[in-house]
Amino acid sequence: MRLNTRGLIIRTSEVGESDRAVTVLTKDCGVVHAFARRSRAAKSALVSATQLFCYSELTLFEGKTANTIDDAQPIEVFFELRQDLARLSLAQYFCELVGVLAPEDDGAGDFLRLLLNAFYLMCKQKRSLPIIKAAVEMRMLSLAGYMPDLICCKDCGAYEADLMLFSPRERTITCDSCCKGDYKGMVPLHRGALTALRHTIYADFSKLFSFSLSKEGLKELNRASESYIINTLERSFQTLDFYHSIKDDENSADSNQEDKNHET
Repeated sequence: MRLNTRGLIIRTSEVGESDRAVTVLTKDCGVVHAFARRSRAAKSALVSATQLFCYSELTLFEGKTANTIDDAQPIEVFFELRQDLARLSLAQYFCELVGVLAPEDDGAGDFLRLLLNAFYLMCKQKRSLPIIKAAVEMRMLSLAGYMPDLICCKDCGAYEADLMLFSPRERTITCDSCCKGDYKGMVPLHRGALTALRHTIYADFSKLFSFSLSKEGLKELNRASESYIINTLERSFQTLDFYHSIKDDENSADSNQEDKNHET
């Protein structure tokens, strides 16, 4: 059976001398695994359309034992993701994450839309990476059926307080008064960070990335979203570790430069 669809290449591996095994996030069929034969050959029409991060028009053939890509035309290659290590590593993390959370053999239009919008914003640098990261993590988990309850304190019903605590395991928030100083396993969120965390799961998709936050607020937000990912999926991600190593190196370089500026 042949299927014409659009999809984002989220994983590739080399097979033999000229073939690729690819994982594609499609609108109609979710996550699809397929072979792109001779896609690494210099003159192949599949070279660019089956590379990582490429959004392509695809013709898939479903065989008895494996799927193959008969034809592919690139729509968007997101070239800018490869020009910066932080953007590259974050995009790789998103691809690994969606490969775990998006369904197979079912529609995944919202997952695809989420990644395409995130990649566009990263390429054009229209939002900071910490904002994009937290929004993608929380919205992707919510799409997969893991939406937390962030409406009010689970104990007293308070909508907000100067400090609220998010429990990644219980998927709830508790006000500081009800916690009574017991913060074990909880992520502290001040008002701005809590508002942003709520935004990532409750906002209309068209406004998902449209918020700003202080530097400290972004740290709280990302600590909450990342803790939620790791606790919910009960695993870590090498791509996420690599992203952090890149950002740590950048922060160290920025600090060294600030010290030099003060010295002069």
